[in-house]
Amino acid sequence: MCAHRTQCPATGSSAAHVVAAHPEQGWSLLCDGVIVFDDTGELLPDGRVVEPHRVTAQGLTVAA
Repeated sequence: MCAHRTQCPATGSSAAHVVAAHPEQGWSLLCDGVIVFDDTGELLPDGRVVEPHRVTAQGLTVAA
């Protein structure tokens, strides 16, 4: 299903890559089974939910 030469990385690893992208619906499936949403939320393979972790306006730098 994915191109990792050994085993796919563990759930939550930054080494996981997209195996199915649906930008028109706002989500992508990673090779470790995690569904990542455009709002930065996640649905883990065991059904747990990771709440969106967006950057607030105060956290952004304004270019002058």
